[in-house]
Amino acid sequence: MIVAGVGFRRSVAADEIVMLVELALKRAALTHGALAKLGTIEALADLPAFTEAAHRLAVAAIAVGERDLSAAAPRVRMQSARSLAAHGVGSVAEAAALAAAGPGATLVLERIASTSVTCALARPETAP
Repeated sequence: MIVAGVGFRRSVAADEIVMLVELALKRAALTHGALAKLGTIEALADLPAFTEAAHRLAVAAIAVGERDLSAAAPRVRMQSARSLAAHGVGSVAEAAALAAAGPGATLVLERIASTSVTCALARPETAP
């Protein structure tokens, strides 16, 4: 199971979110069938572009709360000054992916970006 975390501008279209998630899966050499969830911060989770993107990708749309986002922050690899100032994490996409994948999750793909969207992939902790 793979979780795609996304950050995006409020004016984004669902097409751009879907395109970047599909590109992320391709870069990670994963099939579309591996994707189970699309996560983002609570402030963006109710926007039509996000819910439509999750629908088009046929995955659950997950709103990540501030507490879970902060808990994932130490495992974020990318550090954007803009993201730190606005949301307290170096990458909304990475933190959202890690938080939505659960405790012990690991990044499969660091944040990639398009014009208005960032995306990262994470997988849940696997049993030893």
